[in-house]
Amino acid sequence: MDIFLIIVGILCLLTGLAGCVLPVLPGVPLAYGGMLLLHITDRVQFTTTQLLVWLGIVVIIQVLDYFIPLLGTKYTGGTKWGTRGCLVGTIIGLFFMPWGIILGPFIGAVVGELLGGRETAQALKSGLGSVLGFLLGTVLKCVVCGYFIWQFVAALV
Repeated sequence: MDIFLIIVGILCLLTGLAGCVLPVLPGVPLAYGGMLLLHITDRVQFTTTQLLVWLGIVVIIQVLDYFIPLLGTKYTGGTKWGTRGCLVGTIIGLFFMPWGIILGPFIGAVVGELLGGRETAQALKSGLGSVLGFLLGTVLKCVVCGYFIWQFVAALV
């Protein structure tokens, strides 16, 4: 049974890593699931503190994944109009996977800025900030999944 759980755990980790760039898959939660499967085996026992800290990291990353594009819009000079547009675009983009998750915040920020009376160049800059925020979120997810993979392998060796 341990071998089966380890194999399924490896599949969860690899699927989780793929989920960092494929918005359809919940990457970090899947990778955490792989860690839990390894913990269930008789071969490796993580501490309760480790599991809870990792769970906290997973929750934080999942929440940040939706808000980092908003911060990207804000820090590239976007106004409240652009930030709200980015939020609306993110929500609407969820219905048009996979491209909607990238284009939704961008289009929402641009449209929001234009509705707020900003120039096209500034609106595009705010939209670019949302895309950069999305890319930062993707990097953060990859780092966490990479860390989980490293911990998984280190625990087995």
